[in-house]
Amino acid sequence: MPPKKNPLKLNKLQLRTLALAQILAELPDITRVDDETGDITLLQLPHAHGDHMHIGEFVVSARDASGLTNPAVWKALERKDLACNATHLTITLTPLGQAYETGLGDRFLSPSSH
Repeated sequence: MPPKKNPLKLNKLQLRTLALAQILAELPDITRVDDETGDITLLQLPHAHGDHMHIGEFVVSARDASGLTNPAVWKALERKDLACNATHLTITLTPLGQAYETGLGDRFLSPSSH
């Protein structure tokens, strides 16, 4: 039997936010890895300009990325052990948060044209 999709019952905003955080966690210039726990801390979050923001080589709609700056989203992800120590300055993804299958992958990402 295949694993259940979204077993932690994250809402759409939480799923989008986690998917973007997973992509950000792969960018070595803005992350710090804790070798003992496997946690990855995002040291900076992208800022929207106009109706979009850049995440690595991708452009993301500012609307799709609105959860990145929403403390309630991060508190929900903390309660489900997908993130920890989320503040307005940094966010830490746990190994569970890094591996959680959001099903969104690159659904709302497109390569940057600028």
